[in-house]
Amino acid sequence: MGIAWVKRLFDDRQATHWRRWLLLCWVAAAIWMLVQRWPGIIWLALPDTDDNVRLAQVRALIAGQGWYDLRQYKLDPPLGANIHWSRLVDLPIAAVMLIVKPFFGGLVAQKAAVAAAPVMVFGAALYALGLAVRRLVAPWAFLLAAAILFCGQNAMNMWMPLRIDHHGWQLATLILMVAGLADPKPFRGGITAGLATAASLAIGLELLPYLALGGAMTALWWVVDRGQADRLRGYGIALGAGSAIGFALFASYDNRQLVCDALSPVYLSATLAGGALLVLLASFRIEARGLRLAAVLAAGALLGLAFALAWPQCLGRPERLTPELERLWFANVREAKPVYQHGWRLTLQIVALPVAGVIGSLVALWRARATDRLMPWAAVTLLCTLSAALLLWQTRAAPAAQLLAVPGATALGWLLLPWLMRRSIPIRLAAAVALFVALSGSVADLVVRAIPAQPASKSRRVINLANRRCPTLPALRPIARMPATTILTFVDFGPRLIAVTHHSAIAGPYHRNQQAILDVQHSFRAKSPEVAHEVMRRHGATLLLLCPGMSESTLYASQNRDGFYMQLQRGQVPGWLEAVPLPEKSPFKLWKRID
Repeated sequence: MGIAWVKRLFDDRQATHWRRWLLLCWVAAAIWMLVQRWPGIIWLALPDTDDNVRLAQVRALIAGQGWYDLRQYKLDPPLGANIHWSRLVDLPIAAVMLIVKPFFGGLVAQKAAVAAAPVMVFGAALYALGLAVRRLVAPWAFLLAAAILFCGQNAMNMWMPLRIDHHGWQLATLILMVAGLADPKPFRGGITAGLATAASLAIGLELLPYLALGGAMTALWWVVDRGQADRLRGYGIALGAGSAIGFALFASYDNRQLVCDALSPVYLSATLAGGALLVLLASFRIEARGLRLAAVLAAGALLGLAFALAWPQCLGRPERLTPELERLWFANVREAKPVYQHGWRLTLQIVALPVAGVIGSLVALWRARATDRLMPWAAVTLLCTLSAALLLWQTRAAPAAQLLAVPGATALGWLLLPWLMRRSIPIRLAAAVALFVALSGSVADLVVRAIPAQPASKSRRVINLANRRCPTLPALRPIARMPATTILTFVDFGPRLIAVTHHSAIAGPYHRNQQAILDVQHSFRAKSPEVAHEVMRRHGATLLLLCPGMSESTLYASQNRDGFYMQLQRGQVPGWLEAVPLPEKSPFKLWKRID
């Protein structure tokens, strides 16, 4: 009875309406996301430094800043901070703001934009996931995939309202590339994967390892099956043309230099040459598989050698940080640390879904060994495994690892579904819940909640309170009312300051602006107050703003007990600073330079 009911409900002939069901999933998720983040939307509580700077960038664009000028002039004025981003991500944010502002004003327009834009990108990602899973698993498997994705906290957080930075966009292009690799129509699949890769590169290079692996698997598929020449040709055309269009439309003036951290002439030359080589390979009628493999390896070696000879400066890390900046700043960035350095609770919550995804992908790969889904599942398995392995390098790989785990976890669940339907109703329900909890990684949340955490220490409570209070609009309101000026404050607080006040800051956490970051680091770490004095004069800063207890302040407090930050905390204020009165309950300390 149960099996027959399920077969009728999920009859493949009804799957032509799958987009309606997916739309319903998106609407339900969007409502939930907006409700969850509604207080933050009301208070414009952008959660990340990138979100704050993105809002400042879009406002500057609407105010008349040039399309190709992405410098943030409220950081390190008057030169401005060199931001390596792309205008592509600004488009939906600016569109919502321009539509809403004439009717409700600028502030409401900003709140509407930061609420709507991430949810729209999530819709695109959900659609791409639906395509991928329908092609890889079964016509109705997208429903299970959507449910599993909703439980991937790290991935979902990239699309929650207020998250207007570029990471959600990159995840959407990544899963679209997977959908292209899984497309049974070779040329269309190649075009899709190539365009997704080009769009991701136009946004940023953070996903470059996954994109390179996707391109390699497309070439390898042609090696295994010469009938995939159209896929290789479509991928090469879309990669080259898409990258050229992306560069022409969205590359800023700064990104047109020979830089290594964005789609610059460096990487544009590689995508154009690589796309041309792939199209050339696809045009050859090479019957022997060994010769096709040799041709692909030769093309890859030629491309790699040409890149190394032409751009040797880009063979290392793209940020090209100085050793001092690496030690003082980047080594302390939380998301740049390996997952195992974050404690067992967070580690378990991050890795549970990727582990299920790797296992499911391997099972699906084995089952597909004699079918035309072998190569798509090989690509998904390698991508899923790579993303899980990268967690041992940096925690910032967590969103991609969870997203890429969804197809494998879905395949494993779908494989076990017939077994479930043969059980009695009570066993069926219990087993279905247990299976979903395991596949979605929700088991980690249950374990974490079941084991009581140690009470937060007094110092941790101070840090948490400062991190919550200082970025709020009420806390910053007295400072926002002061005449506009440049302020010396923490590197990580600069973006929030410029996003919600008319003030400027010396630095934000953006690696191209190494000297400005070091100036702030030196100011608060140095034993002599004159270091900060000289930095303020050089940058034209007239105010010094501290939020005692904020995360960044703990580094200055613990690593430099006699540094300038700690001196100010102990009340040792130099004569060139004068205290500025703030409301009694303000979490800030503020001084004015009086020389």
